[in-house]
Amino acid sequence: MGNIWLATGEATVLAAEGQYTDAMPEVMIGDIRGPVGHAFAGMAGQVAGHPRMFVIRDLNQQVRPATMMTTKMTVQSEAFVELLGGVVQAATGDAIVDCLSEGILPKDQANELCMIIMVWLDPRCAKHKKLDKADLYRTNYEATKLAIARAMKGEPSVDQLIANRKKIQHYALEDVFEV
Repeated sequence: MGNIWLATGEATVLAAEGQYTDAMPEVMIGDIRGPVGHAFAGMAGQVAGHPRMFVIRDLNQQVRPATMMTTKMTVQSEAFVELLGGVVQAATGDAIVDCLSEGILPKDQANELCMIIMVWLDPRCAKHKKLDKADLYRTNYEATKLAIARAMKGEPSVDQLIANRKKIQHYALEDVFEV
């Protein structure tokens, strides 16, 4: 595997019935000396409502490649921050380590790469009285691993996008257009 200047990926894994635990991470992977590295360094510090944190699996277990996690939505409660810095961060960290162990991410480049992962949590999740944290872990683990794999493979390819142009449409357009 050659130098990775900029690779991007995304994935969606849907929640179990009755949960608000859908996961939709977007990932950027690249060399620490390139555009992802510059963006990564620029993320140091906090922005109100959009926490940024290194991905760690647990105390003293920061993942490699160094990964910064942030949100795609404004965080408005401590309960939400606890889910983000707890279950979601753990799932993300485990997915990254498993990507290394399975060869999805190159182990020999782990200290030359960095990643930025943007996560989304349904605003109802933190207030849900019967929140299934195991499902929150599952969706974020599976989606993170899939997003990283897609980034590393360059998926979907241009040919896949063209082939699916008339077959697949954004779900928000279901009531607007017929495919």
